[in-house]
Amino acid sequence: MNKITTIGLDLAKSVFHLVCCDKRGKVVQKKMLRRSQLLKYFVNLPGCLVGMEACASAHYWARELEVLGHQVRLISPQFVKAYVRGNKNDYNDALAIAEAVVRPEMRFVAVKTTDQQDLQALLRLREGCLKERTALCNRIRGLLAEYGLTLPRGVNVLRQHLPELLEDGKNGLNDLFRRLLAEGYQQLKELDRHIASYTQELERQAQQHDECRRLQTIPGYGPIVASAFHSVIGNGEAYRRGRDVPASLGLVPRQHSSGGKNVLLGISKRGDRYLRSLLVHGARSVVIQAVKKDDRLSRWINRIRAEHGFNRAVVALANKMARIGWAILAHKTVYQAA
Repeated sequence: MNKITTIGLDLAKSVFHLVCCDKRGKVVQKKMLRRSQLLKYFVNLPGCLVGMEACASAHYWARELEVLGHQVRLISPQFVKAYVRGNKNDYNDALAIAEAVVRPEMRFVAVKTTDQQDLQALLRLREGCLKERTALCNRIRGLLAEYGLTLPRGVNVLRQHLPELLEDGKNGLNDLFRRLLAEGYQQLKELDRHIASYTQELERQAQQHDECRRLQTIPGYGPIVASAFHSVIGNGEAYRRGRDVPASLGLVPRQHSSGGKNVLLGISKRGDRYLRSLLVHGARSVVIQAVKKDDRLSRWINRIRAEHGFNRAVVALANKMARIGWAILAHKTVYQAA
């Protein structure tokens, strides 16, 4: 039997499919394993290259397989799709992963540590509560409009006016809707409490992690932006240079070139949308304050703003913030304004 050197592993919740190849790329073995059988199979296997799609539970299995002595590489599903041949099935997916993982120019996703996943869990829970609060506020405002009561947009406005509407006996609201409105107000206060709790925990974790503390020395980086950046980028080893980070986050122009004619469009908006939005929001606050300052970074921002406008200056600064953030993590240093 030929020696297995490469394995393409198609992840799932309960049933996993893998395709084993030798050094020539020839398929040696195909197997279907239950969740309880997966690690037992790899324990008895010599160290080899294991490829997986960067999807749900991929980072957990990558850490477990690395402990067993295997080299694990995670690939974005969009890059695996080009290698799928034939009909869609689990074995063909695993074979496509096995072929993609040995390509010399393939781009891989760094395996997250448990600390990075903890920060990511905090951010995802906080982001979910923010979306739920926005949906609740819009729902309440829409229902009030059906009774002829219109309120301006904004969470603070709704938080301020709801008690007044509940206490006003002359606004035409019946008892049933008042009870429903009171329940909505309690939901709003509960979501506010959860968001405040998650924010406090993020600030606490950002102070405990050295990487997050160093990232916060960069203009535009606060506890939330630093935590999100560290949870996605890690220590920066997955990137060869700083300019690869904004490219992976979609902060560079999208290209549509042909026949030697280069055409650059708007930003590509690839990668992690949440981190990209945080960097843009942080850059916007810095651009607004740069008008009052005269340091080197502010002069650069003001020049870009004068030549290309406010929004392009914000995106340009967000790009620069991502590159500086990578340098801080990769070289274990702090931001130096000079």
